[in-house]
Order: sequence, then structure tokens, then C-alpha cells
Amino acid sequence: MNRKTLYTLTSSQKMMIFVLSMSLYGLSNMFTELIPEFRLGPIELSVEYFAFIPLTLCMLFHPLYAAVGAALGEVIFGELMLGQFGGLGELEKFLTFSFAMYVAGRMVRNPQNRLQVGTAAITGVIIHQLCSSLVDIGKVWIGVEEFEAVPGLAQSVVIVEGVSFLNDVLFSGILFALLPTLYLVPRLYGKIEPLLGIKPRDKSTKYEAAGVISPKLVLSGIALALIAFGAESLSETDWNFGEWDSGLADRLGSGAIWLSIAAAAIVAVIVLLIMRAKRSRSIQTGDESENLPYA
Repeated sequence: MNRKTLYTLTSSQKMMIFVLSMSLYGLSNMFTELIPEFRLGPIELSVEYFAFIPLTLCMLFHPLYAAVGAALGEVIFGELMLGQFGGLGELEKFLTFSFAMYVAGRMVRNPQNRLQVGTAAITGVIIHQLCSSLVDIGKVWIGVEEFEAVPGLAQSVVIVEGVSFLNDVLFSGILFALLPTLYLVPRLYGKIEPLLGIKPRDKSTKYEAAGVISPKLVLSGIALALIAFGAESLSETDWNFGEWDSGLADRLGSGAIWLSIAAAAIVAVIVLLIMRAKRSRSIQTGDESENLPYA
């Protein structure tokens, strides 16, 4: 009988994963702003996000720090660096995205198992898009936001959001989440972990919380969904505190996006250099004490 070892990380490893995920996803999020949208009749094809970046990091490392780091990176480099912030409305995106990526990372026990990786990747996208669609529908139905694609029929939001959900899952979900993740995770497994001083995890290691779908995880998801819905609903009222816009994006135009891209790239390069330096130092001194992913 094989005994599974708990997968834990040192504080420096957690911070490195957090910052790496924040900078890389923040960088990719800015590039999506430069990609034009295409319309095929009533269907709008647009790149929602490069979800394969946080998905890959969540599957290779501990998903909590990679997921929260990616969600924070979108806020910092996609909002604050552009001189704008949506107030409570940003909390909904932060909670739903980080939870979806976390669940996807938890679903992968063996990063070399393509079936697990693919299932987890598309599940993460579905959870995020479904939560976002339900929040948008709920706002219209409780009356904090007006939306009538068909005049006099507020229920038409269900059809519009349903089409948008399918578009995001089938277009962005497959092309920019599922396929790249299926390629990257098995390829990077065993190669990127040593840069952070972490031994690649395998089937003999598990996270602190046993089980993928546990009552605690389900209850946490429901609680976060309710908080996200409440925050997004308040953002449509006069209670939306924290919202501000410096006008930097209007004055600089696309220059503001390139400024944010440069900032995210600098942070990512610094993190990668630190990782490489730490790895070289540990090899030279023969100190492999941090090479274990568990305490």
C-alpha cells in the first residue's frame, strides 16, 4: 500500500510561484487587448484570455498560489497600470477566475496524464465562464442592470449570455486553454520545477486537502459565487466604492498598454533570473534541501 506524501512548499517557493504567475498572466492579458475582434454575423470571435498560462502553472505547482497570483496579475497590469480600476466589479472577476483555475489545478494528479490535463483545462474554463454568465443573468433579473436584447423581454439575456458562454468555451477555451495546456504541461513537467528548487510532484504526492471534489471545496465555491454576485451587483449601484479612472489610457491610447506590457515583462524577467541564480547557487554549494516538494 503506497502512502501519499503531503505536497507543501517553503515560503520562498510559494512567493516565487505567486509572482511568476502574476507577471506572466498579466503580460499575456495585455497582449489580448491588442488582438482585434472578428464578427461572423451575430457571432463575435474574440480572444477572452490566454488561460493556458495559469492552467499550466496550477497543474505543475501548487494551484492556490498560481491561481491567486494570475488573478491579481490581471488586476495590477490590466487595470491599475492603465490608470483605472473598476471597484467592486473587479472582485467578481478575481474570485471566479482564481477559483476556476484552482479547481483545474486540483483535478490533475499526474501532470503526464493528458486525459487529466485536458479534462481539468476545459473544466476550469467552463467553471469561470459559467459563473460569469450566471452573475450577468442574475444582475438583469434582480433589476440592477438593464439588458433587453429583445425589447420588452428581459429573459433574452439568457439567450445572449448562453451564446456568449458557448463562444468563449469553444473558441477561447479550446484554442487558448485546452490545446496549449495539453502541449505545455507534459513538456514542461520535470523541467521547470527544478528552477524553483522543487522536485516534480507525481502520483505519490497529494495536496493538503484530500480529494478533488470535497464538501469543503463545494461550499467554498458556493460562498465565493455569492460574494462575487453581491460585489458585481453593488458595482452597478451608487455603492460601488473604489472605482477610479486617471484618464491615462485615454491620453496615451495603446501606449498605456505597451507600458503595462513592459512592466509585466520586467517583473517576469527578474523572477526568472532570480530562479536561475538560486538554482545555480544550490548546485554549486551542493545544497538540495529545498528540492523536496514536501516538508
